[in-house]
Parts: sequence; structure tokens; C-alpha cells
Amino acid sequence: MGKTVKRESPPDHGPRRRLHPTVLATGWASFFNDVSSEMIYPLLPIFLTNVLGVSFAFVGLIEGIAESTTSLVRLFSGWLSDRLRKRKFLVLMGYLLASIARPLIAVTTTGWQVLGLRFVDRLGKGLRGAPRDALVADVTTASRRGLAFGYQRAMDHAGAIVGPLISSALLAAFALGYRTLFALAAIPAALCVATVWKFIQDPAHPSAIQPASHPLAPLISSWRQTDRRLRGLLFAVGIFALGNSSDAFLILRARDLGVRLGLIPVIWVVLHVSKSLLSIPGGLLSDRLGRRLTIIAGWMVYALVYLGFAWASTAWQAWALFATYGVYFALTEGVEKAFVADVAPPDQRGVAFGLYNFVVGLAVLPASVIFGSVWERVGYRAAFLLGAGLALVASIWLLWGTRSTSSS
Repeated sequence: MGKTVKRESPPDHGPRRRLHPTVLATGWASFFNDVSSEMIYPLLPIFLTNVLGVSFAFVGLIEGIAESTTSLVRLFSGWLSDRLRKRKFLVLMGYLLASIARPLIAVTTTGWQVLGLRFVDRLGKGLRGAPRDALVADVTTASRRGLAFGYQRAMDHAGAIVGPLISSALLAAFALGYRTLFALAAIPAALCVATVWKFIQDPAHPSAIQPASHPLAPLISSWRQTDRRLRGLLFAVGIFALGNSSDAFLILRARDLGVRLGLIPVIWVVLHVSKSLLSIPGGLLSDRLGRRLTIIAGWMVYALVYLGFAWASTAWQAWALFATYGVYFALTEGVEKAFVADVAPPDQRGVAFGLYNFVVGLAVLPASVIFGSVWERVGYRAAFLLGAGLALVASIWLLWGTRSTSSS
């Protein structure tokens, strides 16, 4: 592992001090980026299947590669930012790649072109994520990091709500086509890049950390020393991730159930509002009930939602299921990471989070490919039942495989 040299924290000028300008800028960059991304994403599965004639299996391949790329590149980007000591450069390049690739979907004519652009888009996300978080930590004192990262998530959620609403409004008011709408997403993307370029700065005294010789070194050297409970958790997360296919399939199912095209972005907003409102209560519940049982409850909600999509028959049921789906995110998204921190020894937490992202990254590619293939060859019901079944298996493993965790 890399050798850490003690350094002074950024000065803390009291509780009334505002967030650091770099933190504010990263929040606005995230907001504009999410507006751009979410103007496109809810409509992309329908564009792929209805306009480009792509199969469900190929949709799964596109989304699987996209999400897997993000998770795996995160392993390297954080290490690279430590090595270069230039976090802003990686953040800028990450946003720039996404901002160029995403609007170009407007001119695609084949699914393979979309796959390539989605790969570049998510490559950018993976490239910027860890350096951006590290940059926020670099310029923030320990006593204010919770506020700083909470602000970051709030701006993410705000962009994820505003983007689909813009799409829905443009579809309703001007009856724009997919391609025009995708091209317009370049505007908030450009604002994102401009924000990073103009307002984000590397700290004057970068962290004095000597990184490992290569990005996988900490993972390889520490896997055998990993706590048995952490291995059990990672195995359960891996099982669940194999059944956690892309949300693009939920959008396609909602369309099948009769949700109008102009309302598809709105149903996506319902999901994000549900996630936003319930995330803090979900975290508080995990403090009272325990991480393990809270995650199991979330995975059970996931299974119920997938069972609901398997047997739903009307549009209103799709709306209810999307709102309920937000409960799953609230009970798991932050709680899983808290559980990783709980069961990992203090000196292995960095490695534990790296392993967590690595396991998820390996599983999300086959998850979406398998789901799409099953939908195409057997039917949507079998695909959703598969996802629900794997969530149940993961819950059982988590219940028994980490029982000795006293703190969770």
C-alpha cells in the first residue's frame, strides 16, 4: 500500500464559514451534468428499440458495458489522481468526454454507435468520480465533509429531477423528436465543462500521499487479509448485482404498460423524488435497525418491485412501482457503503471500498446482458422473476453469511 505522510487539514474558520468555492463549483458541475444526462437517459431505451430497432439483449449489452465501465474505471482514476496530483485535470477530462459523447447520440444510426458513445460517456464518469470526491475532501475540513458531500448529492439529485422535466416540457410544448432533444442536451453539458474550467482549482498544497505502484496493488495484497464478514458481504452484493439489471428495462416495461412517451421523463422524476425524500430516513433506519437488516429490507423491496413489473397490467401500476423502487435505493444506496465501513478494519476501509466497486463492476455487465436475453427469448416475466429470485438469494446469504457482525 502507499505510504501516507501526515499533513495539515484545510483551515476551519468556524461553523458559519460557507462551503469552499471548489465544493460549490463541483456541486454546480454535477447539477449541469445530470441535467444533460437525464434529458437523454429516460428516452434512450425507447429510442434504441423503436427508432434504431435494437434488440432487448443488445440494450442489455449497451447498459451493461456502460455501467461496468464506470465501476471499473473508478479503481484507476483515484489512484491516477494521487499519482498526478492534478485532480482538476481528470475531473475536467471526465466531464469533457461525457459532454462530447452524450449529445452525439443524436446522429447515431446503429446500436453499435450508441454503444461506443455510451462507453465514452461512462468512461468519463468513472474518470472524474474518485478525483472529484478526493478534491472535495482535500479542500474541506473533517468537521465539514459531511455537509460538503451532502451538498454534492443534493445537487446530483436536483439535476436528475430538472433534466427529465425539461425533456417532458419540450416534448409537450414543441413535439420535438428524439434527436433534437438529445442535441439540446449539449447546452447544460457545456455549462458543466465551463464551470469546471473556470471555478474549480486544485488545492495549493496537495495531499502528501505516496500512491501504490499500480492501482490494483492494494486490492491484490489485501484480499487474503480481508475480514471474513466483509467477504460474506461482498459475495452477497455480487449475487444481488447479477440480478440488478439496468433501469432501462423498467422504462421499456413502463412503456409497454401504456405510459405515454411524453410522461416517461416524468415517471423517471418520480423515482428520483422518491429516492431523495427517503434517503435520509433510510440511513436513520439503518442506525436503529442495523445495516444488514436494512439492506435485506431494501433487497426485498427490490424483489417485490420486480415481481410487480412481472405481473403489472396497467399504466398506474407502473407509476406506483417506480415510486416504490425509490424505497429500495433509500434502504441500500448509502447503507451498503456504511456496512462496508462497519465490517472492514479501519486500516482496510480504502481497500474494502475498492473491492466493493470492483465486485459491482464485474457483475453489472452480465446482469443486463442476461436480463435482456431472457426477456427476448423467454419473455419479460421470466426476466423480472430472475431478478427477484437473485435478490432473495442474496438476502439469505447476507442474513447468514455476516451474522457475527456485532456492530451491524
